[in-house]
Amino acid sequence: MAMTATTDHDTPLPGPPGARPATAITRACQHAARRWLPLTDTRSFDDARRGHVADLPKGAVTRANGGPVWNLAAYGFLAEEEAPDSVHPGLWRHARVNMVTGLFQVVDRVWQVRGLDIANMTIIEGDTGLIVIDPLISTEVAAAGMALYFEHRPTKPVVAMVYSHSHVDHFGGVRGVIDEADVRAGRVQVIAPAGFLEEAVSENLLAGNAMSRRALFQFGPLLPKGVRGQVDAGLGKTTSTGTVTLIAPTVVITQPVERHVIDGVECVFELTPGAEAPAELIIHHPGLRVLNMTEIASQNFHNLLPLRGAQARDALAWSRYLDGALQRYGAASDVLIAQHHWPVWGGADIDGFLRRQRDLYRYVHDQTLRLMNHGLLASEIAERLQLPQALLDDWACHGFYGTVKHNVKAIVQRYLGAYDGNPAHLDPLPPADAARKTLQYMGGADAVLQRAQADFDAGEYRWVAQVCAMVCHAGAPGDAPVQRAQALGADALEQLGYQAESATWRNAYLQAVMELRHGVPQLPPTSVAVRDIVRALPLGQFLDMLAMRLDGAKAAGLHLRLNWRITDTGDCALLNLEHSALTHRIGVQADDVDASVAMDRATLDDIALQKLSLADGLQGGRVQVQGRAQALVQLMSMLDQFSRMFPVVGPRP
Repeated sequence: MAMTATTDHDTPLPGPPGARPATAITRACQHAARRWLPLTDTRSFDDARRGHVADLPKGAVTRANGGPVWNLAAYGFLAEEEAPDSVHPGLWRHARVNMVTGLFQVVDRVWQVRGLDIANMTIIEGDTGLIVIDPLISTEVAAAGMALYFEHRPTKPVVAMVYSHSHVDHFGGVRGVIDEADVRAGRVQVIAPAGFLEEAVSENLLAGNAMSRRALFQFGPLLPKGVRGQVDAGLGKTTSTGTVTLIAPTVVITQPVERHVIDGVECVFELTPGAEAPAELIIHHPGLRVLNMTEIASQNFHNLLPLRGAQARDALAWSRYLDGALQRYGAASDVLIAQHHWPVWGGADIDGFLRRQRDLYRYVHDQTLRLMNHGLLASEIAERLQLPQALLDDWACHGFYGTVKHNVKAIVQRYLGAYDGNPAHLDPLPPADAARKTLQYMGGADAVLQRAQADFDAGEYRWVAQVCAMVCHAGAPGDAPVQRAQALGADALEQLGYQAESATWRNAYLQAVMELRHGVPQLPPTSVAVRDIVRALPLGQFLDMLAMRLDGAKAAGLHLRLNWRITDTGDCALLNLEHSALTHRIGVQADDVDASVAMDRATLDDIALQKLSLADGLQGGRVQVQGRAQALVQLMSMLDQFSRMFPVVGPRP
């Protein structure tokens, strides 16, 4: 029975401080969406609930010190069936299905824990032990998931850990499930696709500071949970905030298709690189008639370029992988699972699901290229391209995580890059300079804001957000027009957030609103890396990190050469600073150097994690230097430090 609708234009409800109600125009947009969305289709709820065995433990999952890592209680407002005016009705429905959580038996021997993180943990019962696929982000939630499983199933050892791909939500909790001593002793296999370790350790390091800042907008972890705040993250509720770990693989899948029998369970591993992740695989279990599409087929349109940033993904390859899975495994499967969301049941439904997923990526790819070759720009294609009704009728093709508009732009970027071909845009003024000139042409900030207020009243929220951003760029923090632009721009972005079907777009809009109204959040400084990932970092990638931090202006005119040696591993490199660029040659040492630097691997790790400064390492004897020690000091003094919470919206200081 339907519950009473939640309206938010007259009742205070949870959300960021100062959150405004949905305007009449936004309410009209939401009601219009209800008319075309397939809201009478409740199959997702039925599929999500099927096989439910136990609820998640009540209360929060915490760290050893009591700090919260995961808590679904904050999403209690999603018990209401009808969407409030401040949430797109499609997203509201999806967020509610993502609240079907707990321990599930998929088929005999196959279990899933859902809702303890943004991803799922899959547990397969072998003849003598367990095969675990993807141990979530954090050790705390992974351990809680295993504890829930063992409450309802016999206690058996884990004999194999499978990482489906190189994103942290699919490996970070590994030490909450297995012990590295068992891996070293050969009692546990750790299986991963080719390239996993390199991609896992490099994904967020070179651009890590910028990515971690942008991820706050994508997932909305700082937003209060509520009908005017964060309601979902598309792939799941949100990301856990516990201890991230990594144990290196012992078995690497290198062939396009490999068959392994693990503790009596046949596993067909198929590589799918370059689609959702640079290193990824899917898995078919012929004897169990289970197909695990990991993350290349889920219950929404995925991202071809996440808002946090990444390399643009290959939509054409993605579609081909889906068709290959359909051909090879579709008829041999009774259930399709993934490492996000809920299963698809039955041969006919699996066939239809994979066909529509295949055609979703192919349609957007091909139509984007068709229009691109007519000369349309990415933004023009994004405005024009609409999914066919046959895809819109399938909830799994909706953009709760990725969107058609953003994915169109990612496809154009992959093929043509950011430059649109018009020489007028080849060397445009930077935003602040362009904004000042534009405002002069438009009659000044006061005139612009007067017109922007009228456009806001007319529901032109996208344009209002753009012009208010110009006013912010053109002024300085504290200027009266800038303050007015921040307030009006926040109001416009808020309504765009309310109207967004994509959880990630909603989170980005509302995070921007919160920062425009209340300033950049002040979070403590932290390294973007974690110890296990740094331990797996090859020396060459560590030196790439140093090179990325070099302030070229400070290095102008300097030429330095240093030998670098790791005493306990034997790794070494020759560093060369010349022409304001820091390069290196792995495995090379030279005689004509300014200095030779030696340290053990633990010291290198502590420096990479910013737990040890070079000066303290030298003073404490953990870093040894032969030759001109000042050369090393000089090099390290030219390395930049990054602010974790740099401005993204609003005026820049």
